[in-house]
Amino acid sequence: MHPVEALRHLARAGPLEHGVLVRESAIALGALAADHAALVLSCRRLLQHQPASGPLRWLCARVLCSDGPRREAWRCVEEIDGDATAGRLAAELPDEAVVVVLGWPELTAEALVQRGDARPLVVDALGEGTQLARRLRSRGTEAVEVDEARTGPAAASADLVVLEAAAAGPDGFVAVPGSRAAAAVARHAGRAVWLVAGVGRLLPPGLWSSLAAGLATGEPWAAPDEVVPLDLVDVVVRPSGLLTRDELSLAPADCPDAPELL
Repeated sequence: MHPVEALRHLARAGPLEHGVLVRESAIALGALAADHAALVLSCRRLLQHQPASGPLRWLCARVLCSDGPRREAWRCVEEIDGDATAGRLAAELPDEAVVVVLGWPELTAEALVQRGDARPLVVDALGEGTQLARRLRSRGTEAVEVDEARTGPAAASADLVVLEAAAAGPDGFVAVPGSRAAAAVARHAGRAVWLVAGVGRLLPPGLWSSLAAGLATGEPWAAPDEVVPLDLVDVVVRPSGLLTRDELSLAPADCPDAPELL
């Protein structure tokens, strides 16, 4: 398949796991490495159709700012395939903790399987929570399905709420619908809120502002993603370990602020 056709297919594919999206996009973008104009146009079109993916924006920014776009694309694939965030989260979760999660967060789900002793309350956000709860139970974890309407009571009664960022910036992050409500209820009830921000999620100010502005159009209650203020978070789990909210705001971004994408 021609790389442009492959990118067109990816753009129209709907929601995909971030690792799959980066891997398949890297193949096609690498094939366009010799034509910078085509590379820029392809990146912009990809982001128009997959606007909430931090790792895709991270890939595009690194490829466009590199002297060797093809080589850089494959570095990104290696880094996201080797993401240590799930292992960090599994190691840091309190023993036998009751944990609220929403939908099917990729890295958090992997950590819960690794850990085994956690007791997840899985909110059925985007219709994915029921599937995750079944998957976790099949792996020996005591997962409980929670209807979206009961997100508040679940967040108020759990030991902690674990949210996963599709993208994060200096003052907020993108997550599945219901994340802001879960975090706000947990904060009011004195429960901890952890944010999982894996490889490629932490964007520089320009790319973050562009992403957040794009998601702000239309009716917020009907959007497939929502922007959550970072001040609702207590702890951020990154590949390097745990950070406080203030430490995250000072941490270097995962990619440069590519001017072609602003």
